[in-house]
Amino acid sequence: MDDKLRERLRTAAEAHRPDRERMLARVERGMAEGPSARTPPGPLPLLRVAGATVAVCGVLAVGAYAVTSAGGGQTRGGQVAASPVPSASAPAVPGRVPELRTEDGPLWAAGAVDPHSNAYWAQSNVTLRTTQPLSSLTVELRIAQTGGVNTTGSWRSLPERDFTVSAQQKGGFLVYRWTLKPGRTVPVGTHMFAGQYNHAEGDRRADGDYFTANAARSTGQRVSVGDDFTSDH
Repeated sequence: MDDKLRERLRTAAEAHRPDRERMLARVERGMAEGPSARTPPGPLPLLRVAGATVAVCGVLAVGAYAVTSAGGGQTRGGQVAASPVPSASAPAVPGRVPELRTEDGPLWAAGAVDPHSNAYWAQSNVTLRTTQPLSSLTVELRIAQTGGVNTTGSWRSLPERDFTVSAQQKGGFLVYRWTLKPGRTVPVGTHMFAGQYNHAEGDRRADGDYFTANAARSTGQRVSVGDDFTSDH
């Protein structure tokens, strides 16, 4: 009879997962109250002891589980399964380079990483050629944030006073923007816009870099071109 009771207690303790604080409170309250005057004779006192024992076993089981969890894993065959170590955060991956065309009407464009770039610094060149004067022009150069990409300046071959220039981190890119001021004109010819930047040490890939140029002819007709930096030009 004792063996069967012990087996039942052991089985119940292994299967039960009570709330630890609640079970401790129930055990302490039962010990403080003592035997009830209404408790009838017979096997019920034994069941009461058994219930208290199950509660204590459950509390011990919960305590062991809590200690194991605090150690960073579950015990399996006497070994502790270590929690997975989070991987180092990687730079945000920008979106896919859009479909671009390098020629539209009188406007042609190409993009290339300057050959004087090195393991810490780079310059991306945008070359535009127009066979007609342009009454408006916005050139936007996007350098993918591959790690440590920060602006160090920019320039253009056209007069500085003719353009407003900005550089900002946006959407996983360092974005340069040159906008022709109202009333100014881009003459016929070949012109260059360049963005300069630091980057994480190493041979930086320019797969995610690209630029766009949107312009209007003197007739008002709009044209747009663009290119990426993965091809030799």
